Amino acid sequence: MKPELIREIAPLRAAIARRRPGASPIGLVPTMGALHAGHGRLIELARRDCGTVVVSIFVNPIQFNQAEDFKHYPRTLEADLDFCARLGVDLVFAPAEGEMYPAPPLAFVNVERLTDHLCGRFRPGHFRGVATVVMKLFMIVQPDRAYFGQKDAQQLAVVRRMVADLNVPVEIVAVPTVREADGLALSSRNLRLGDQERQAAAVLYQGLEAARQAAAGGLRSASRLKQIAREVFATRSEVRIEYLEIVDGEMQPIETVSEGALIAVAAWVGATRLIDNMPLEP
Repeated sequence: MKPELIREIAPLRAAIARRRPGASPIGLVPTMGALHAGHGRLIELARRDCGTVVVSIFVNPIQFNQAEDFKHYPRTLEADLDFCARLGVDLVFAPAEGEMYPAPPLAFVNVERLTDHLCGRFRPGHFRGVATVVMKLFMIVQPDRAYFGQKDAQQLAVVRRMVADLNVPVEIVAVPTVREADGLALSSRNLRLGDQERQAAAVLYQGLEAARQAAAGGLRSASRLKQIAREVFATRSEVRIEYLEIVDGEMQPIETVSEGALIAVAAWVGATRLIDNMPLEP
């Protein structure tokens, strides 16, 4: 049976209110649709932990800094509903843009410092849009737990800091990255890759893994670890690196690997921008 599809805020709040007394906690999985096994893992954990599972599907315009990227982002609602049905989702919230933003927004959530580097440097306004829509979803759904993938490590750090600084009563559950057999991190954007581009994209995992193995073997120099990854990336001419950085838990670049360090990459494969990251264990 398909989950209940709700497109407006008031009916969603009413549906959650009916369920809350006997089906707590409430779990929220925020998505932009085009659901895949990575989203599925988030939903599975929410289903295990929660009495009611809400999946939001909303391609959020204010987090896109390129109009073409927003225009071409995959939208597959019917397939997403079938996907949610198979995993036992209770409610799917799929609002129109006008429902979420009935007027051009003047109030935003801005998390500083954590957004200075990595994607924040190359996508101005992106994390302000992410934090704002996530806060709106938290206010609308009022979940007890919300599930986010570690593939979007900077997004996860931003949401965690927002929740901590603003005393939002929701537990953020981080879920490890789900990968294809060749290591490529699952992403809705993978649908836009051609066959040759898809093969080339696997080099992102291979480069990060080479750096991880070197760190596990005792190498601590961030510059050397990045060079190891770059040498692997360079084997595929289809891949253009936007950034490659090693950061600490607050997304600040570091020179020496320590506990909590992360190597993160963004790259263009053809016209598709992909991100990935991997923890570096000292």
